[in-house]
Amino acid sequence: MNATALAARLLTERPRPRGIAGWRHAHWLAVGTVCLGAFLGQLTASVTALVFPALGRHFDAGFAAVEWVALAYLLVLVALLAPVGWLSDLIGRKTMYLGGFAVFALASLGAGYAGSLGVLVACRAVQAVGGAMMQANSVALVARGVPEHAMRRALGIQAAAQGLGLALGPSLGGLLVEHASWRWVFWINVPIGVLGILAGWFLLPRTRTGPPPAVGTGKQLAAGTGGPPAGAAARLPAPRTEDGPLAPGVGSPPATASGGRFDLAGLLLLTGSTTALLLALSTASGLPLPGWAAAALLLAAAVLALALVRQERRAARPILAPGLVNTPGVRSGLVVSLIGYLLLFCPLVLGPVLLTGAGVPVARAGLVITLLPAAFALAATVGGALLPRGWSDVARCRAGAVLAGAGLLLFALLPVSGAAVAVPLLLAGYGLGLLLPANNALVMRAIPAQCSAVGGGMVNMARSLGTALGTALPVLGVHLAGPAAGGRTVLLALAAVAVAAVALTRPVRQA
Repeated sequence: MNATALAARLLTERPRPRGIAGWRHAHWLAVGTVCLGAFLGQLTASVTALVFPALGRHFDAGFAAVEWVALAYLLVLVALLAPVGWLSDLIGRKTMYLGGFAVFALASLGAGYAGSLGVLVACRAVQAVGGAMMQANSVALVARGVPEHAMRRALGIQAAAQGLGLALGPSLGGLLVEHASWRWVFWINVPIGVLGILAGWFLLPRTRTGPPPAVGTGKQLAAGTGGPPAGAAARLPAPRTEDGPLAPGVGSPPATASGGRFDLAGLLLLTGSTTALLLALSTASGLPLPGWAAAALLLAAAVLALALVRQERRAARPILAPGLVNTPGVRSGLVVSLIGYLLLFCPLVLGPVLLTGAGVPVARAGLVITLLPAAFALAATVGGALLPRGWSDVARCRAGAVLAGAGLLLFALLPVSGAAVAVPLLLAGYGLGLLLPANNALVMRAIPAQCSAVGGGMVNMARSLGTALGTALPVLGVHLAGPAAGGRTVLLALAAVAVAAVALTRPVRQA
């Protein structure tokens, strides 16, 4: 068997067993499989902050170096979401999703065995490759496998799985660090990944009924110009899975594959500018680089950002789509999305430092910090039921931002103890759980239906960038002014940023 035949065989998606495919509730099994990936991704996002102090002690490294265990993951995730989505349309979403579980599990195994901080950061970068393979395909797999009448409920269940992973992360991380080892924070992902592979193999419907189509030469693929000729989509039969025909437009060749060039230059400029900015913040936070490096990195970030704006204005298929960004309500909505995740992840990183510094045991600190994502998950799923029925998404956004700001202000002003910070964390988490889903609905409402995939990608980028800044800024504050004073300053600044989110939220027209 030659290499081409072997690759075709490996990349050909296998159907589900007939007994499963023929069961009328089989789509819920597919949703459950996607929920495993959603749970795993958010568990990883929230559990890591609890191991920063332990990693600093183990590797004799400063906070600014240890934070790259989280930042490396986030940067790679931002960089790969768009190209992985494009490749998934060519190769098959089920294949890429299962591959994501495998890469994630293997990288987690390596991270647990890491003998140096550099190796751990590298393993986290590889882990992000698997995370991107799962995250870029999760919603599309739900859309393929679930009847239209059950779509809203299925996406709600997926959101609940994400909330559960986010909520369990801090408490699980604290327990593992205190009673086992920081290595188990990564090893715990391995059995979940193996379970995801097995479940996906048997329970996910195929997204292709044969091997991937010829996509031209390697140069064509790298340029984003391979694939079927323009207009081929119109001649293809309606795609099917074992559940029957797919919805119109689902499963057809992606636009980037049927005409136009993938915006590789834009992707590299986005990644470069973001990396330079985060490195500048880390240098100012104590990363051992020359004194002039922070200014040089900030300058590089600004130059690359300007080049990105120019590139996106002339690209045939830009990853940031300036036309969409300039749509009324979209730009401000993306900023609010970034702010929301900044407000969510800053306390997740800062809280354990403040609590353990005040003498709270690591396991208890993890349980206390869990209140923030737990309240977020609760509000995101059922919080709307407690609000007046006639409230619009704008009203929910503004109310959520006010609650989040009030919670962070209380966190800054009250003495640091497990009991004292519980109410502020619950208040902030509940407010963010109201703010972010309503804001996402406003953004997607302002974006034309034919651009929903691009719009969803921009929301994902804003979320990841907010998470990255939420990881870096607390480290900067603690380095400049110490845990107590620096932490209080960061929390007061976050409360002010929450007020900005109130001002930025405005009504939008349906596109």
